[in-house]
Amino acid sequence: MKKLVVLTGAGISAESGIPTFRDAGGLWEGHRVEEVATPGAWARNPELVLQFYNERRRKLQEVEPNDGHRALVDLESKYQVTVVTQNVDDLHERAGSKNVIHLHGELLKARSSRFEHLVYHWPKDIRLGDFCERGAQLRPHIVWFGEMVPMMEEAARVTSLADILLIVGTSMQVYPAAGLAGYVDFNVPIYYIDPKPSINYELAHADTVRVIPDKASTGVRKIVEELLL
Repeated sequence: MKKLVVLTGAGISAESGIPTFRDAGGLWEGHRVEEVATPGAWARNPELVLQFYNERRRKLQEVEPNDGHRALVDLESKYQVTVVTQNVDDLHERAGSKNVIHLHGELLKARSSRFEHLVYHWPKDIRLGDFCERGAQLRPHIVWFGEMVPMMEEAARVTSLADILLIVGTSMQVYPAAGLAGYVDFNVPIYYIDPKPSINYELAHADTVRVIPDKASTGVRKIVEELLL
């Protein structure tokens, strides 16, 4: 069975009603990134950071996977599929994808602020005074700016073994995730689905890139139908 790797970004979840990471003004839901998505923000104002992610978590539970998520699941009938996502939502899992790597963490999990290996399924609000089993405050299980991306090594390994690569709903400009396309062999077919595709260094040097300037819900379905023929 051929190995198929899918790299997904905010564009695939936007169609389910989840806002993209930053708007044209450089804000994330009205906040500067430095206020809610850095270790420094957590140290300065943990209550604001928790409130911000609690709101995102509640909104997540009000939305559903779209046809882009569901179409990717259909590929599992013919391919060994791994989804590598920059998104922190669980829409791939809810659609039925069995093998998902979250590069930037997971919104429905919490982890200890001192003991990183202590991670918990946490669909409710995180509050000051919610502690891990070793007595440390819980924080969102999110990779903030300035932090290491712990799943990057595994994502690179999986991508390097791909027979086919799909890229869906990502600007391909945010590193290290954007560099993953550079791990595939030179002859691997690459399908890039995005209404405003952006060709970065890795893609510019690949002769096998096919660009589909379409939104995820329709573009993914189109390519999936071709791959299942």
